[in-house]
Amino acid sequence: MESREIVQQLDNPWHKSYWFARMLISGDKYGGVAKDNRLLLRIGSAMRVLESGPIAPTEKLALQKAAIGNILEERFSRSEAKLKLVRRLHADLSEEIQTVEDMRVFVLTCESIIIPINQAIANIPSDDRAFTQTIAQSFLKVQGDAGLATVIRLWDDLGVKGCLTAERTEIVKAFAALRLLLEKDTISVEERDIVLTAFVQEFERRAGQKRKGRAGGSLEDVTSFILDYYGIPSASQPEHFQADIEVDKWVKTRDSWLIGISCKRTLRERWKQVTSADRGTLGRYKIKQIYHIITYDEDLSDEKLALLGSLSHIVYLPNDSSRLSHAEQHIGLKQYVRPISEFINDLRQQL
Repeated sequence: MESREIVQQLDNPWHKSYWFARMLISGDKYGGVAKDNRLLLRIGSAMRVLESGPIAPTEKLALQKAAIGNILEERFSRSEAKLKLVRRLHADLSEEIQTVEDMRVFVLTCESIIIPINQAIANIPSDDRAFTQTIAQSFLKVQGDAGLATVIRLWDDLGVKGCLTAERTEIVKAFAALRLLLEKDTISVEERDIVLTAFVQEFERRAGQKRKGRAGGSLEDVTSFILDYYGIPSASQPEHFQADIEVDKWVKTRDSWLIGISCKRTLRERWKQVTSADRGTLGRYKIKQIYHIITYDEDLSDEKLALLGSLSHIVYLPNDSSRLSHAEQHIGLKQYVRPISEFINDLRQQL
């Protein structure tokens, strides 16, 4: 693209659709008014009424800007802190909206970008549990403890796939609706592309935030599910235990010590946390061992496994893992590395 074309693209008012969306969503700077669909609908409706009303063109834009300010003031009149933020929003919007075309872009952003995204994001599951629990129970009933590794992998894969499928369904529906709306408008193909990409970019940002929230929870949920399924009661975290290590569940042993259980895809992100809990620290809090159930083992070197073992950590790997096969043949590592199918059996021996 030549320089002149780049400047023409950036001068196009429809580029403001993305930046209006960012302003409406920004919570820290502008109060995050985009979460309030009714407020956005009210603003959009007011702008349309004023647009079609018997008002002199020279006064119309000023009246519309004033109306936005009045609606925001009324909506947040009971919150002084919020008022300060939305007043800043109104001031900055007034700077950005300089023409009738800018106002048209702003209304479309409220009604046809932000509200559909809010509705689509709300329809995406916040956790993976609903997609997997019934299937996981079926596997354990049929295969018993031997199905444990399958359940853990299935829980992760089905949950992720199920939620991503829901995301795809929502964005396809919302994208198609916006495309059809824009095709009825008089804007050019390039301008439609600008609006549609603004929608997709913002949808992906919001969906990514929700996806990130689900990612850590999926395998933590399976820990609770497995303990519940086998009727193993969980215990409270030891008081004043302040090591950085994250443990999903605790189980009390028959000699009144504790075993911590952590289920993750890899140990990569937790490596420094794990090594902060040495044998002495665990002993002070009567923690006998930490069990790590890991579904992807590519980053587990012999050195890491040996260090974990020396710190009273046991690593459970999928039964078909090459790292497990290697560790089972190793004179030292075989003490610390176990197949997932033995997890419940090992735990029961401690109860």
